[in-house]
Amino acid sequence: MMFNASPESKDLFGKDVPDENNNVAADELTDSLVPFYDGKNVLVTGGTGFLGKVLIEKLLRSCVGISTVYMLLRPKRGMTSEQRYREFVRHPVFERIRSKTPQLLAKLVCVGGDISLPLLGLSDQDRHTLVERVQVVFHVAATVRFNEALIEAAILNTIGTKQLLELCIGMRQLQSVVHVSTAYSNACRREVDEVVYPPPMDPDRFIQCVQLLPGEVIGAIAGQLQGAHPNTYTLTKAITEQLVAQYADRLPLCIVRPSIVTGAMAEPYPGWIDNVHGITGIMMEIGRGTISSIMCDERCTMDVIPVDVVCNTLIAAAWENANTTYVTTPVRVYNCTSGQVNGIKWHEYGRITQRCAVRNPTKHVLLYPGFQFRTNRLVHKLVELVLHFLPAYLFDALVRARGGQPIMTRLARRFQRAADTGEFFAMHEWIFRNGNLRRLGDRVRRDRAALSFRCDVAGLDWETYIEAYMLGIRRFVLLDEMDSLQQARAKLRRLLWFKRAVQLAGLLLLYYMCVLVFYSAVI
Repeated sequence: MMFNASPESKDLFGKDVPDENNNVAADELTDSLVPFYDGKNVLVTGGTGFLGKVLIEKLLRSCVGISTVYMLLRPKRGMTSEQRYREFVRHPVFERIRSKTPQLLAKLVCVGGDISLPLLGLSDQDRHTLVERVQVVFHVAATVRFNEALIEAAILNTIGTKQLLELCIGMRQLQSVVHVSTAYSNACRREVDEVVYPPPMDPDRFIQCVQLLPGEVIGAIAGQLQGAHPNTYTLTKAITEQLVAQYADRLPLCIVRPSIVTGAMAEPYPGWIDNVHGITGIMMEIGRGTISSIMCDERCTMDVIPVDVVCNTLIAAAWENANTTYVTTPVRVYNCTSGQVNGIKWHEYGRITQRCAVRNPTKHVLLYPGFQFRTNRLVHKLVELVLHFLPAYLFDALVRARGGQPIMTRLARRFQRAADTGEFFAMHEWIFRNGNLRRLGDRVRRDRAALSFRCDVAGLDWETYIEAYMLGIRRFVLLDEMDSLQQARAKLRRLLWFKRAVQLAGLLLLYYMCVLVFYSAVI
């Protein structure tokens, strides 16, 4: 189905009607995924983020007929949008393109703007270009910090989305808009269908509150507004979904809800990762031996989804959305999750992670890897104090005595905060219905030209994936190449003997104390 910006593009029965302002006829759309993007002009927000990078790289490399990929890029840290763009195209994620088809990078065009500014901070010329040329929009930009202040989360996740949708209404050739949400936008529900649920607050009223009330007032009532939501991220994402649904009668919209986005399954490289947020940072510290206790119900099914699977789902969803002739709901939702497709329990994921850490250690390992999941908060905090912070304090004291810069205590606090913010998701499990995602995956599999756009994790061998993920953390985050593996294994053996010596000393000390107590009682 072809959509345009005019509300008159449908009749009373939801059928398409001719529109003289629409420059793309319905019969120009293709039933095949890759050819659909031939000649298309695409707009991507949030392109410098983890998911955004993979999305742009995949569009350029696999949809070679694409005309232009516009990326909205804001000035940051004293750098202009253009300066950030020149730095961005040199990112390692584009290495495959640079080595084989560097001319494809010329299709990537920077558009200076900011999702948090009125009218997206666009110049008149850039706004005119986007309105006249863009056919597909991927809205990826958002703050993903769980502990973000409510006003900041609202500006980036909700108000920014509204401003983008207003821009889309004017796009004369628009065929598809994909909004990236989160599977946890309805975290207070244990079963989540592929529908937009009523939000805890009307989107328009929420936006008015944020725009009219002083910041200190919003901060004071943030807890009340948050309600049953675990953080401001899930709250603003839930409100934003309803906002998106309100535009569904005027725009060709769909929503993709990924769960916990993790390292790549295959593209751009197996295990590719470029940050230490969330579970990646926890896995890295497990590998380095600096985490001994994690608050988590290991009996729960976790829900992680590789970044390239999410990326493929976005690209395929945009294609299906543009080709949809009948929709039973106001806006189609895809729960891009793994739990009901190929689930894995937390205890199994943790066991494999630790085994991979021992098999392929990094030269940055500090202690022999070993940790436990716990649900008892008191025991967890005690272990955290003794085995996380005490060694960090001692290590920093030694470094400071040698004139160095202490960092371990700061790192311990940082990963404690990361673990605390993710605790809610590690202590609960959800059933995410994903019939739309399964049907999309089936449709992609039937398209022989689109076999590289896998949209699910059916049949994924988790042990193989987690090992590639751990190697990706080793290579892309810790910058530790495989030629240091033998050295790292030798270091790990020494750390194992050190761990056993400490354990033996602890047992002897405990025995000695018990003997003293016994003789004291006898005497």
